[in-house]
Amino acid sequence: MKIGVLGLQGDVAEHVAALETAGATPVVVRRVDELGSVDGLVIPGGESTTIGKLLARFGLLEPLRRRVQSGMPVLGTCAGLILMASDVIGAEDAPHRLGVLDVSVRRNAYGRQVDSFEAAIDVAGIDRPVQVAFIRAPAIERIGDGVEVLAEWEDRPVLVRQKHMLASSFHPEITGETAIHRAFVAVATQNRET
Repeated sequence: MKIGVLGLQGDVAEHVAALETAGATPVVVRRVDELGSVDGLVIPGGESTTIGKLLARFGLLEPLRRRVQSGMPVLGTCAGLILMASDVIGAEDAPHRLGVLDVSVRRNAYGRQVDSFEAAIDVAGIDRPVQVAFIRAPAIERIGDGVEVLAEWEDRPVLVRQKHMLASSFHPEITGETAIHRAFVAVATQNRET
């Protein structure tokens, strides 16, 4: 199972390591031909405006949108969630985004960099708490009809699934946690088999 990690900016190496541990073959994706070679893609945390601009500059934005719309599994963490969201609430939009996930998000809703924290959260389908990091994290403020909430923190959704797409407000890769990546590899495997 070849899973890409969008390698334009953000926590690329950490996601590569987590995917290897989860049993996937990670591929760093920076070009359209690399995108075409993978069974799924992780859009890492980082700076959503920068990642979006680089997606557009390198000609990846539309090809990636088409792949996701045609069923390629994708996992977006933090900035990845913002880039996947159909709507960004507030003054700070993310103009170069995919808009494929039926949620509305608010950027930096959990505070600035100095407000970062780790938490153990309960995730549907995982039989133990999962240790994750919230770093300038976006909040999910609206959930579309086809979106399932898999985890909450303080009564707010922080991990959601819509068909073949998973997205989180948090960073699972920072803590060395692999449960979210294992769940994503399972989604990608199931998707390939159907």
